[in-house]
Amino acid sequence: MTATGIISALIIGLIIGALGRLVLPGRQNIPIWLTILVGVGAALLGTVIARAAGVADTAGLDWTEILLQVVLAAVGVALVAGVTGRRGVSRY
Repeated sequence: MTATGIISALIIGLIIGALGRLVLPGRQNIPIWLTILVGVGAALLGTVIARAAGVADTAGLDWTEILLQVVLAAVGVALVAGVTGRRGVSRY
């Protein structure tokens, strides 16, 4: 993998991880590096699943693939936040 590929994976991972955090209710107190890691994993896994299902090769944006990646990121962030036990608690 080239340096450009690594930087692209980190940027996509950050975006997918952030979107995964946004769709979850409440506050998840996990570090940004862990969000990126979950996002990169979700982006890669989502691409593999989308290609296996035959929905990754469409004209234009692959909305099904992006939706799959965001859902996987949300599940990943929820699991990591639950396992680490650092879930935010509302004070109100």
